[in-house]
Amino acid sequence: MPYRAIRRAVLVGLPFSRLSFLGLAFLGLIILGSAFLGLASIAAGENRERPKSLLDRGKYIPDIATFLHIGGASPVGYSWDGEDVYFLGSMSGESQVYRITGEGWPYQLTTFEDGIDFFDLSHDGTMAIVGASTGGSEQSQLYLMDTKTGRVVQLTHFEESKTGNVVWARDNGSIYYRSNEENGRDFFIYQMGISTGEHHKLFGDTVHIGGYNVITNLSQDGRKMLIANITSSVNDDLYLLDLPTGAYETLTHDDADAFYMCTTLMPDNKTIWMTCNNNDDGINRLARMEVGSPRVEYIDDGWIDPKWEIDNIVVSRDYRIMVALVNENGYVRLRIRDLETGRMLPSPPLDGIVGGGYVDRHGNILISFTGPTQAPEVWRWNPVKRELTQLTFSTYAGIDRAVFTEPRLIQYESFDGLEIPAFLYLPPTYEPGAPIPFIIHAHGGPEGQYQPYFLRNVQYLLLHGYGLLAPNPRGSSGYGRNYKNLDNYTKRKDSLKDYKAAVDWLIKKDYTRKGMIGIRGSSYGGYVVLGMLTEYPALFSAGIDIVGIANFKTFLENTSPYRRALRESEYGPLSDPEFLIGASPIHKAHLIQTPLLVVHGENDPRVPVDEARQIINAVKSHGGIVDSLIFPDEGHGASKRVNIIREYRKQVEFFDTHLKSTARISGP
Repeated sequence: MPYRAIRRAVLVGLPFSRLSFLGLAFLGLIILGSAFLGLASIAAGENRERPKSLLDRGKYIPDIATFLHIGGASPVGYSWDGEDVYFLGSMSGESQVYRITGEGWPYQLTTFEDGIDFFDLSHDGTMAIVGASTGGSEQSQLYLMDTKTGRVVQLTHFEESKTGNVVWARDNGSIYYRSNEENGRDFFIYQMGISTGEHHKLFGDTVHIGGYNVITNLSQDGRKMLIANITSSVNDDLYLLDLPTGAYETLTHDDADAFYMCTTLMPDNKTIWMTCNNNDDGINRLARMEVGSPRVEYIDDGWIDPKWEIDNIVVSRDYRIMVALVNENGYVRLRIRDLETGRMLPSPPLDGIVGGGYVDRHGNILISFTGPTQAPEVWRWNPVKRELTQLTFSTYAGIDRAVFTEPRLIQYESFDGLEIPAFLYLPPTYEPGAPIPFIIHAHGGPEGQYQPYFLRNVQYLLLHGYGLLAPNPRGSSGYGRNYKNLDNYTKRKDSLKDYKAAVDWLIKKDYTRKGMIGIRGSSYGGYVVLGMLTEYPALFSAGIDIVGIANFKTFLENTSPYRRALRESEYGPLSDPEFLIGASPIHKAHLIQTPLLVVHGENDPRVPVDEARQIINAVKSHGGIVDSLIFPDEGHGASKRVNIIREYRKQVEFFDTHLKSTARISGP
């Protein structure tokens, strides 16, 4: 029975078998007549206002639980024939993988209790590797999945190690991946057969090439592998591994700090496309090099404005199309290049943050798109036909998108004249000249970057009458290597001065005043909160530290071993305890008189929960006001919906108490 006929029968509420031809014709006349009457009614009453009702009373502020039911979808895989689209969504409350075939309904493939960590599709599309961990531990186990049914078989049982960076062999018979299973510290490269589950090490050793090894590309013939050895937060070295023999060649080994990223080895096994920042201003630009020569050739032909950083490049499986994701002051735009002709292809008409970049054999490009007022969705763009198709349609849980607010990109001057970019959000109720409670949002990293994604909790705060300023201080990524290095090691507190300048700017512009200003941050942003409350005790009236660092020495001693070397290059080495003590808020906890909320997860492998307990106890012992929320089933930030709801309700309640109820003036 045709689908439309079934749908028609269902709509009128009768079994299709009982609808005669004459009955259907008569029904059609009724429907047609009703349509004309409906149009006439609309035309006659189009200017009438809806009668006043209970819907019009009070401000419209949905609960955070409703906000968290707003959907979102991000692509994680695309079959080469273009038939199957795989995306990550949280419709069930955790991040799970769904498949869309043709124009069908999404089919849920995974049902892991704590969601999944990553998804890697085989070349033929029949299988995938899923990474999943529990309780926020980040100790991902590998599962082999049948992409038709979703059936999984667990491949690894590395309970005390971290595994990921999966790449499928060209024949789909095995996978390559990185793991620190050997000593818990160094990431080496392994191969595993999917028919046996047996694995062996291919690359890396504790003497010469230990640390953090990452697979960046596999050659077309499956014989060569590009590997990056990340030696610090600002440097990596490239190696070319010959898989049949195990021999490797060092491609780069610079005295200067430089990143060689997003590499693709072309079919000649000689030419490598990449992004590189080994230039005067340290901007990640499109570049090319030849195996056997360390010289990097930057491609400056007008395709991409050289002042912007490239976040990622993707080359299609047939090596015909290159897709670049370009970071333009926090917004991300798509640029497409025909590698055979070198000409630029049209970009999709989307203005916000674009991600993904999977390409099928027809030249269609699978992307994600989101913005401050737009939940992430999956789209398909054909640059030749200029066809843009939205593939997923997430629910907004009954919330009118008209209540969401766009930020404004501003710049302010810091203590030394450096211009700091920031995103300024004003609530819908804002009236110029009337100071409102404001929150400074400190991003993590510290090499992170605040970008104007669709952030449910930000829109939630705005509807509660708060303004929010999200700076990208020195040390942030997206603005080149030189900017990113301005807060390293002994220059740590210079970035705190950038946050101080942000508050000064808000007050000078009459957006807010002392007694109405709070600060919150997660991970490194949590350290920023504690650092600001100790360096500038009179500046804020409330602070929320989420999985933050209180004591750099104990943090470095207790963080997971595989992270320690990279973090020491950023924060300072354990061999310099005097500096670490001076930079740690825990040693100035007696200065924290600002009310503080501390949020952490018991299973955090990055910033151990002892950092939270140290600062809670220290503030209490000096008579400060401190509240806490420690989740026993979370890691580096809450991921379970029930915990997120509890956390954000607590945040608003905390800010309301200390920024609205008392409007406490902190100092002169």
